[in-house]
Amino acid sequence: MKVYKFGGASVKDAAGVRNLHKIIEGESELFVIVSAMGKTTNALERVFEAYRDGNIEAAKGEIESITAYHQAIIDDLYGEQHTIPQVESLIAELHRFIESVPFDASRAEERYDRTVAFGELISTTIISEWLASVGVANHWIDMRRCFVTQFRHKDANVLMDESAPLLRREVAGSMARVFIGQGFIGSAADGSTTTLGREGSDYSAAVVAHILDAESMTVWKDVAGILNADPKIFEDAKKIDFLNYVDTIELAYSGAQIIHPKTIKPLQNKQIPLYVRPFSDKSAAGTRIDAEAANVTTPIIILKRNQSLLTLRSRDLSFVLEERFPIVFSILERFRIKTNLIHNTAVALSLCTEESWHLTEAVQALQGEGFDATINANVELLTIHHHNPECLAKYAESERNLISQTTPETVRIVRSKE
Repeated sequence: MKVYKFGGASVKDAAGVRNLHKIIEGESELFVIVSAMGKTTNALERVFEAYRDGNIEAAKGEIESITAYHQAIIDDLYGEQHTIPQVESLIAELHRFIESVPFDASRAEERYDRTVAFGELISTTIISEWLASVGVANHWIDMRRCFVTQFRHKDANVLMDESAPLLRREVAGSMARVFIGQGFIGSAADGSTTTLGREGSDYSAAVVAHILDAESMTVWKDVAGILNADPKIFEDAKKIDFLNYVDTIELAYSGAQIIHPKTIKPLQNKQIPLYVRPFSDKSAAGTRIDAEAANVTTPIIILKRNQSLLTLRSRDLSFVLEERFPIVFSILERFRIKTNLIHNTAVALSLCTEESWHLTEAVQALQGEGFDATINANVELLTIHHHNPECLAKYAESERNLISQTTPETVRIVRSKE
């Protein structure tokens, strides 16, 4: 079994879906994980935001736009106006949910997951139906039936022991040898839909590869392979031909968008190689990730935008702030706030965090524990692995720098946005 993963950019239009067909044509024993098409997840987030704010008419308008976008892809694929009843049923289900289930702030993350999951359900339904129409027999799988996750919404982990027999049974029970499943989604033990974190389709594919003992996993992207920097930001970005698991985990942790941070462990545990290849050229080698690759020496530059700098100070200027760290991080965990960099002095603690709906609530809780807290929401995090003087001079020296941490291998800088 091989596992292929196609992201939203790969299937953003009918041409992308046809290209997916060309890539998988002739394959058997293949499990295909697909993301939502194009920017559908962003559009569904707008649906959720309108629903959360009580603006049901705005939410319905966003759903109509999503419907029109997918219908245009369907019509293009079939060369005429065409109806896929399963897609219409999913759209109707989304409408019913938004219009009939009252928003509950205490269950905001659960409501979010239920909303955004429709993107992957719709995309895989379209692709499965169209592949069948052009002669590719396949079995569509609702991954919520196979992935049992933690009871944690917006960023759940898959529970391997509970999920493995479900997925194996689903595969073994099908006559088809090509399988189409959604990335990003699963379900908790109570049956509620969960999501695995933004860009979590990579992780979904890695879990499938692990459970099914795949010979390899391939992520098809709109880039030549893994680059040492985002070419949209850094003009001198270069492709890296080989990476080992450890370097890849470091890059993912630092915010490299090419691979989801949770992807590597399921593959490493069974020594399954991972390929990142361009969907525009099936014959291109791309980047191979395995246990044997040498350590990278090329500087790798990662910029994480949309960060917040949370600064805490002890009100009594205590010199034992470290003793109160468990309180700080338990509050951040309670509100599901991810920390990307930690910097402390005797009386102050600075945390570079992901943007969060709940950051203000966390600050209020921290203030209740005796901290003075401030938020700077106008920052970004720059990480340079395997730095050299030239690279530092070009990218790391700036009057915008607020915090800088340097080791022989890595520089990490919190800086104000331009």
